Amino acid sequence: MSKRTSEMVSIVLVNFRGADDTITCIRSLRKVDWPAEKLEIVCVENGSGDDSAARIAAADPGVTLVKSDDNLGFAGGCNLGVRHARGEYVAFLNNDARPDPGWVRAAVDAFKTSPNVGSVASKVLDWDGQKIDFVEAAITWFGMGYKPFCESPDTGAFDEPRDVLFATGAAMFVRADVFDSVGGFDERYFMFYEDVDLGWRLNLLGWKVRYEPRSLAFHKHHASMNKFGAFRETYLLERNALYTMYKNLDDRSLAQFLPGALLLAVRRAVARGELDSTELDIRRPGDDATPDRPVAKQAMAGIYAIDQLVENITSFTETRQLLQQRRRVGDSELRPLFGKLMEPAYPLPTYLEAHEELVSALGIDAAGRKKRVVIITGEPVSAVMAGPAIRSWNMAQYLSREHEVRLLTFGTAGVRPDKFEVLSVSPRDAHAADVHIDWADVIIFQGHAMAVFPALYETDKVVVVDLYDPMHLEQLEQAKEKGPKAWAFEVNSATEVLNQQLARGDFFLCASERQRHFWLGQLAGEGRLNPLTYAQDNSLGSLLALVPFGLPAAEPVRTAPALRGVVDGIGADDKIVIWGGGIYNWFDPLSLIQAISGLARTHQDIRLFFLGMQHPNPAVPEMQMAVRARQLSEELGLTGRHVFFNEEWVAYNARQNYLLDADVGVSTHFEHIETTFSFRTRILDYLWTRLPIVTTRGDGFGDLVAAEGLGVAVRENDPQALADALEIMLYDDVERGRVIRNLDRVRAEFTWDKTLAPLLEFCRDPHPAADRVLPETMTPVRTAGPTRVLAERVRSDLAIAGRHLRSGGVREMVGAAAGRVKRQLTARKRKAERARAARAQ
Repeated sequence: MSKRTSEMVSIVLVNFRGADDTITCIRSLRKVDWPAEKLEIVCVENGSGDDSAARIAAADPGVTLVKSDDNLGFAGGCNLGVRHARGEYVAFLNNDARPDPGWVRAAVDAFKTSPNVGSVASKVLDWDGQKIDFVEAAITWFGMGYKPFCESPDTGAFDEPRDVLFATGAAMFVRADVFDSVGGFDERYFMFYEDVDLGWRLNLLGWKVRYEPRSLAFHKHHASMNKFGAFRETYLLERNALYTMYKNLDDRSLAQFLPGALLLAVRRAVARGELDSTELDIRRPGDDATPDRPVAKQAMAGIYAIDQLVENITSFTETRQLLQQRRRVGDSELRPLFGKLMEPAYPLPTYLEAHEELVSALGIDAAGRKKRVVIITGEPVSAVMAGPAIRSWNMAQYLSREHEVRLLTFGTAGVRPDKFEVLSVSPRDAHAADVHIDWADVIIFQGHAMAVFPALYETDKVVVVDLYDPMHLEQLEQAKEKGPKAWAFEVNSATEVLNQQLARGDFFLCASERQRHFWLGQLAGEGRLNPLTYAQDNSLGSLLALVPFGLPAAEPVRTAPALRGVVDGIGADDKIVIWGGGIYNWFDPLSLIQAISGLARTHQDIRLFFLGMQHPNPAVPEMQMAVRARQLSEELGLTGRHVFFNEEWVAYNARQNYLLDADVGVSTHFEHIETTFSFRTRILDYLWTRLPIVTTRGDGFGDLVAAEGLGVAVRENDPQALADALEIMLYDDVERGRVIRNLDRVRAEFTWDKTLAPLLEFCRDPHPAADRVLPETMTPVRTAGPTRVLAERVRSDLAIAGRHLRSGGVREMVGAAAGRVKRQLTARKRKAERARAARAQ
């Protein structure tokens, strides 16, 4: 292998008895807009057996001419050319193609957009530039790559860059080191689909194939195989399609698609030969006993293709095992790049009928379509969002890359994203979500959704419960000011809501290891840790997964000034401490304000900014601690001088402007049970924007800050310790620099793509929990027994009735009971109507 030269582009041409075309192509390459000293043309003379080599050398002595005694095919010829190439980038161009002058420069520019771009797919038109040759990549479920819109007029509709599954071998670029690392083209293909296979491999190994329309080429597209017999092309296409799917499909997809692909290949063979597959049936009267019959080679091509897969199964299994071990991206995640999977590809009438029946009978149509995912949050989804809405929004963003997604909110649906829907559902209507639940394959929810929408408990769809917010522990703090009866009512209600969710869910999410231990205990109490769930996975990871809150993978970008020179009283050189969310009763802003008061005596430049006082959900009232924080700041004479309260909630997409203006991020709270199991979502924004953190010990993030050196974690209710920590993080440049380096290291582990990975993987193959689908030989577990469900409902009804009786007397209890009966009757009526409609279909 030659040493690679930076910025050099090596263009590989393969010539087989086409010297005229090759010379024309080389002359056009000499006219591209790229420095001549950085352009290398490597021409592989692929065993033509004529005077091609001499003619090419005479036409352009500057070409690196590589001779092969044998015809290695397109794959082998390209690989041989790369072994003699010196460029950082290698380009492949058919010898019957010509580049646009900007072909090379546009491709190199596309590589520079991201280090993850491993290959660039050129836009390819016909020789006259009127019709499309390649603008899009697609593949059928049985492994045949194809080019949508081929031979359609070029209207300019495909002139935006995007990621694709593969580039066409007619005109494409690959980073040379990436090409080497993935093994280049598979020479067992000889020709056809080696470009499909390479692109698919690049994608599953984590590289991007970027379609760049400015990298333009023109192609004659000779029908070169006709002189050898069209049946040979058919054979190679059939064989290489099987090779491609066998190598590249992940285990689950291969199990779904390979049996049907083999059956369909036989059906195509029979259809091409116009054969009657019943002719050997002994029950057919009048047939002769002739043992032989002529069969067209077009018919045998598919049969031979299957046999060649069998012949080479050991070799391809070894390749498959090595490739799947290195896999970084699953097929479900790549599914948007596959295009129209159900394309039957061949217009043969009997074959088309069989294709439709086969995909239905084997469930391939369902396997091939995207999953339908509904996410439900109780918070408004708009420009300003609280933590639960932010979490749901990011779930929807990442899941919509692979699935159809609807994000339902109890509040405002104030945004319209491109890849998923955001819809409002009224919590006052118990059936507002029914149509979405019926549509879905998977439902993910948080908070009170199951209590609001009974269909969530009754549905047979897969239900994912997001337990990242232990709301019953939250109510221990939030509701204690309401008095003993109301306090007990709120805590008990939250506990009942959660127990109902724990009894029904198929898959559960939590935000920290501490939470996971806590929720495992509650699941055990509900009988969900049982022989069935344990036998499925003795770590219980398939039942309860760790899915922390995340942060964006992209760097924060300032879009507008926010604090310095904007907020009256905050100057360009001030030291700013930011409190990144709202003030709730379980937080301790008072010790922080006292610490700022002490520091301000010696550091007149210190400023504390509370980012949001008014919660975006109007149903969440201002809490007493927020009132006390304002009062203390006023009493100490700090408001407007050293302490500032932002009364509005900052827009989600503008929060980085405030954080990037700050010097330290702070979060202080009391050490109690809510703290122990909480997950401070706003601290992740400090990680994102590289803000050293000062926080109270006692929760998971306090432990992380101390263990990873992300700032300082202090004991609760200690203004002096807070002041000392803030002074170090604000004024000690050496310590501050060390902390920022640690932040850079740790924050990469909390990007949304990593934190959501268990949920993304589950939704690729959603399934009921093991104890919700019982083998006939098993005794029903506690959660599945109808007697227990009935008993639970009776106990729950009695408890609710008792609370209504205590709080409002007989009239309130009777009114509540009547309302519930009415809702249940309406629910049963609607369920029966849906069942009748389904039967009618």
